[in-house]
Amino acid sequence: MSQQFSDDIYTEPSNVDIDTLANLGPLTAMAGIWEGQRGLDIKPKADGPRKQAFVERIELQPIDPVTNGPQLFYGLRYLIIINKPDNVKTYHEQVGYWLWEPATRTVIQTLAIPRGQIAMAAGTVAPDAKEFELVAKLESDTYGIRSNPFLEFGFKTVEYRIKVTQNDDGSWGYEEDTVMLIRGKEDEPFHHIDRNLLHKVAEPTPNPLARART
Repeated sequence: MSQQFSDDIYTEPSNVDIDTLANLGPLTAMAGIWEGQRGLDIKPKADGPRKQAFVERIELQPIDPVTNGPQLFYGLRYLIIINKPDNVKTYHEQVGYWLWEPATRTVIQTLAIPRGQIAMAAGTVAPDAKEFELVAKLESDTYGIRSNPFLEFGFKTVEYRIKVTQNDDGSWGYEEDTVMLIRGKEDEPFHHIDRNLLHKVAEPTPNPLARART
């Protein structure tokens, strides 16, 4: 993999634009605060798959440009809060980043959940794409998955996929497929499915210094 990179790993790009919202490529339409009222979760239980409805709020806020030497990312910082309908207790919480690398046309999603699990998924995406899919696999040294010992023992996650679809009415939706090997049923991979349709409730807010320059 290292053959695709230059030996100059220190020199930063000269074309960095502080206006993240103008440089998000296929992530542009996702910036802002969103709510979804008709989410569906298909999860594993001892007696078999169980369906659970949920409501969701996602905040996707622009971060300032990030460089790793010559590598340049524009991105969105996100927070997801999911509840069961009419239930105050949080059902699922997730934080991370959506990143766009224009030079390689790569979209990356990083995610962390308070079950002791992290992942990083990626895919090659056209700058004007309205639909795309990202993948993380357990065996990957780069776009992979890591879990705490109990989850690795009982609910081993071997693959994660998220497919995003942006609609003409301004809404967007996703479908996630988290493939798990459940203890005692390792020969029957379980597809933990989550999907929702999201509608914007507020516009994005740039970081304070970037906002002051506009």
